[in-house]
Amino acid sequence: MTSAHDHHAHNHQDHSGHSHAAHAPHGHGVHGHGHDHAPKDFGKAFAIGLILNTGFVVVEVIYGLLGNSVALLADAGHNLGDVLGLVVAWIGVILSRRKPSARFTYGLGKSSILAALLNAMFLLVAVGAIGWEAIQRMIAPEPVATTTVMVIAAIGVFVNGITAWMFASGRKGDINVRAAFIHMAADAGLSAGVVLAGFIIAMTGLFWIDPMMSLVLNAVILWSTWDLLKSATTMVLSGVPEGTDMGELRTYLLSLPGVTDVRHLHVWSLSTRDVALTCHLVMPDGHPGDAMLAEAAAEVKEHFSINHPTFQIDVGRAGTCPIHPDHAI
Repeated sequence: MTSAHDHHAHNHQDHSGHSHAAHAPHGHGVHGHGHDHAPKDFGKAFAIGLILNTGFVVVEVIYGLLGNSVALLADAGHNLGDVLGLVVAWIGVILSRRKPSARFTYGLGKSSILAALLNAMFLLVAVGAIGWEAIQRMIAPEPVATTTVMVIAAIGVFVNGITAWMFASGRKGDINVRAAFIHMAADAGLSAGVVLAGFIIAMTGLFWIDPMMSLVLNAVILWSTWDLLKSATTMVLSGVPEGTDMGELRTYLLSLPGVTDVRHLHVWSLSTRDVALTCHLVMPDGHPGDAMLAEAAAEVKEHFSINHPTFQIDVGRAGTCPIHPDHAI
């Protein structure tokens, strides 16, 4: 590469909003961190959710044994899976807050992504199990102890509904929290369906209503879970996060004063909340100064939700970089 590189400018934004610049030889660049959008702490939500759901599992086991109800015992097993799902999600949150180390220089932010992926897989397994059971019961309907089942299911609506509500505010900004929300909301929906089915069965005596309701709700859960699975898989593979328009981002970067080309533009998720960007900005007329680059970092954070941008400034003759093609990493 024949373009000259004479210094780096790293712009770090601290929690108070002030900017600090440091300079080192060999190259041009700016790297910005934005941490003023500290995520809500869902630790209390996870703790309360675990207590409520564990208690509900115990109640189902007790009544299942007393009432000789295989259905309640099976549902207890399903809800135990929900408890494990909440544990996985909470562990993901805790690990994602670990500071970077010499071995994990990005920290363990992707732990929250892995947790979301695991929970999506748990949900798919649950959907398969519920679907199989529902089909079997459609073929050979069985009598349902409507009163007991309706009471226990009503408790399930309350427990899972409260837990889902606690995660509702974070479901759009963090797919790990969204996974926990979908898990709990799905179970609340299934329990509500059981209550409704129990009421209809009590009025009509049509036992096939129960498995039919399960299949309908299963389809809704499958739709939500599939979307979650796609998002988590994209993040694991360092794909561009949902909602990030790469064409619009490139157009913005090309509009920066002095920029004639944008090369090696990469955007990926560091965690379920943090997004990174790296790119080369070709500026033949020279380094624009830290102020302009700091403003660009603020703009990509504001308009593209990218809070870890790194810009490499290439000066001198354009087109001389040996790894010019964008498909070259």
